[in-house]
Amino acid sequence: MANRLTQIATRTGDDGTTGLGDGQRVPKDHLRIQALGDVDELNSQLGVLLAEPLPDDVRSLVVVIQHELFNLGGELSMPGFELLKADAVLRLDEALAHYNASLPRLKEFILPAGTRSAAIAHVCRTVARRAERAVVALAAHDAVNAPPRQYLNRLSDLLFVLARVLNRANLDGLGGDDVYWQSERLKRQAD
Repeated sequence: MANRLTQIATRTGDDGTTGLGDGQRVPKDHLRIQALGDVDELNSQLGVLLAEPLPDDVRSLVVVIQHELFNLGGELSMPGFELLKADAVLRLDEALAHYNASLPRLKEFILPAGTRSAAIAHVCRTVARRAERAVVALAAHDAVNAPPRQYLNRLSDLLFVLARVLNRANLDGLGGDDVYWQSERLKRQAD
């Protein structure tokens, strides 16, 4: 990272390889690059979420998460390096407990719907799960520290909870509650 992005188009990747933070070059379809790309996509989706009206506390939390995901990406780009610490996972655990405490218990599955911000949080959740799968796949072949896997697992759970919180916040006036899945079992009971 010596250049610190002074030159964006280096043309060094034209051969189908890309550089890691430690200087080695790997194919662009390497498991490490796939994991990095999924984490980058997740961070970008969180940027889309931040473009929506959000409660101030949720906005602040998402900004912190973006910085931590950048640390996670940095760690993935430098094999053997540690940037994401266990306290980042603990911070997600605390946020999960805090936000989940105010929500009613679920009696049925919910759909990824409701307010626009809640729907975007659900998209972020699914991208977090994909990033987690990519990091797990990488860890099957290369050394990966535990906090990145744990962080992505917790983050997807937190994003599910935040989607429910955002539906209740109803800042766009188009939601207000979870959208429950209409299962065949429930339909038969109603008939």
